[in-house]
Amino acid sequence: MFDALSDRLQNAFQNLRGRGKLSADDVDTAMREIRLALLEADVNFKVVRDFVAHVRERALGTEVMESLTPAQQVIKIVNEELTALMGSGDSRLAFSGHPPTIILMAGLQGSGKTTACAKLAKYLKKDGKRPVLIAADVYRPAAIDQLTTLAERVGVPVYAPGADVDPVTIASDGVEFARANGDVAIIDTAGRLHIDDELMDELARMRSTVKPHNVLLVVDAMTGQDAVTAAEEFRQRVDIDGIVLTKLDGDARGGAALSVRAVTGRPIKFASNGEKLDDFDVFHPDRMASRILGMGDVLSLIEKAEETLDAKKAAELEARLRRAEFTFEDFLEQLKQVRKMGSLSSILGMLPGVAGMKELKNVQVDDRQLDRIEAMIFSMTPKERRHPEVIDGSRKQRIARGSGADVQDVNMLLKQYREMQKMLKMLQGGRMKGMKGLRLPGM
Repeated sequence: MFDALSDRLQNAFQNLRGRGKLSADDVDTAMREIRLALLEADVNFKVVRDFVAHVRERALGTEVMESLTPAQQVIKIVNEELTALMGSGDSRLAFSGHPPTIILMAGLQGSGKTTACAKLAKYLKKDGKRPVLIAADVYRPAAIDQLTTLAERVGVPVYAPGADVDPVTIASDGVEFARANGDVAIIDTAGRLHIDDELMDELARMRSTVKPHNVLLVVDAMTGQDAVTAAEEFRQRVDIDGIVLTKLDGDARGGAALSVRAVTGRPIKFASNGEKLDDFDVFHPDRMASRILGMGDVLSLIEKAEETLDAKKAAELEARLRRAEFTFEDFLEQLKQVRKMGSLSSILGMLPGVAGMKELKNVQVDDRQLDRIEAMIFSMTPKERRHPEVIDGSRKQRIARGSGADVQDVNMLLKQYREMQKMLKMLQGGRMKGMKGLRLPGM
């Protein structure tokens, strides 16, 4: 995400690096580059104007001009200002002391609102809450069926009386249903292709009737300034409390994420960054700013690892590695653990410095390569996985046929496995020499 913006900002900073001191002209040149980068990213022009003015004022101050590392100080200032732009305050949901907590989800049609309701339910369920989904979108064909199906996948109750009931009545009755069956009521409201009085009047009536603790507006990050314009109109007419950004993984520019909080004054509370129901996280402005500037997002990576990886299995694997007993069965288990954290592209995007590494710019991280490796290992017998040395020519042909691969692919996998075994034995014996060029299978 935000690749185009990140590249432009990296280029702007590149001209500052290596300079012992910065002049006012150097700062002005960098500010022009930053301004162009933000405008090309579809950031609201008023937001760009104010942002650049703040950065320029600080960049010309003593903290930069008298610093031994002025370029780093400018990057630090941009990072802090980006964080402030996206909202540096507390944006957690408000929970009622007398359940159920009511969350009203609003948004235009096509923004991913219904799916976001299910993702939020799964997120809250993992946090120990007991959410209930309420199907109050009676206008869009199949909306009720979609929410019902998603509720089954998440494993939460759903209140869906049908399309012939008034949406405000559905919301009100759904809250009573949630009171008896959970502690959080998530109401999926109707969307429209555009903002109109009928939509706003219905939302206003629903808000007045059920008195939600949180009104969240779901906007499609890929629509850029259109999303910001819609958010501002919803804020004025319905008074939203926060924003959920969807399709953030497909947004290479970042205009919506960087503008919506400054324009509406409402925080981004959650971001959806994939198609899976698990691809839904609390929005952290400071972490997003770091990713935009190529600094990675180590905290989110650690949180994902702690959430998905099995500590006991990791300890067992470590012991086997120390004994140089790593097998293809161990590799399969680790592959499964890592893939729980998301795609390789998303994991790489959280690593510091990756965004700025030119040698990785044109590298396509293809998760299907892992599928092919997985298929080859699954085509092996249990004995072959534990003792790959028994795999001869005829076995290679059988494995290739069973996995849809070529014998050459099987040979490559076995070669990488032997290299890894060699590396482990070197580590075990404390001999590091000769490790250069060794790779794990699939890497």
